[in-house]
Amino acid sequence: MHDTAMIPTQKVIVVMPAYNAAKTLVETYRSIPPDCVDEVILVDDASMDETVRVADTLDLDFVVHPHNAGYGANQKTCYMEALRRGADIVIMLHPDGQYDPSIIPDMIAAVANGGDFVMGSRFLPPKSALEGGMPKYKWISNRFLTTLENLMMGTKLSECHTGYRAYSRRFLETVPFLRNSNNFVFDTQMIFQAAHFDFTFAEVPVTTKYFDEASSISFRDSMEYGLTTVWVAVRYRLHKLGLFQWDIFKG
Repeated sequence: MHDTAMIPTQKVIVVMPAYNAAKTLVETYRSIPPDCVDEVILVDDASMDETVRVADTLDLDFVVHPHNAGYGANQKTCYMEALRRGADIVIMLHPDGQYDPSIIPDMIAAVANGGDFVMGSRFLPPKSALEGGMPKYKWISNRFLTTLENLMMGTKLSECHTGYRAYSRRFLETVPFLRNSNNFVFDTQMIFQAAHFDFTFAEVPVTTKYFDEASSISFRDSMEYGLTTVWVAVRYRLHKLGLFQWDIFKG
């Protein structure tokens, strides 16, 4: 896929962190708007289904982890591979079909216009997250955690827990994301790192779908994620106050 009109001087790569995505990968990949990205890279985290076989039938490149390493570890491989291939803009799109690929051009434009960290928000108009099928308990926890994080960072983000993100090359080369967790809290650490290093946030509205094949962590894992998110927020404030030093906030 090549974009010759929108952003001719910047290389755009979509990365897909995959785990057991065989049933949804094809539709997600084919929903990427044509002629808006240069490459698509899938990183398979030792799936137990046919994800790799399906990926091999598509016009994309893929990397396979020999062992399951976690969602954060998967993203680390995604971003390192994208940087190695010369990406100027990197978009993370989950291959589970939950997030709408049609907004990719909007995310590219947001980065091109100065947004170092762009998020596809489920809480911006025209459609609410609840209308998109978000479970009520997830909606409540999302609102609580996002409010807390905004207070800690001094930001006004509509959502801090979307898995749909785009980054500038400058951001990925500056933020020490390789020091982050290998698990789900990786996403939260990236947001606080963006705030700590004074990068520019941008948001784009996105609609989502919730269904059986869409990856979603369990209630127990959600609780653990919420608690670790609060812990990241506390450590961020302690670091900013000079009371605690944390390697993920060191250049």
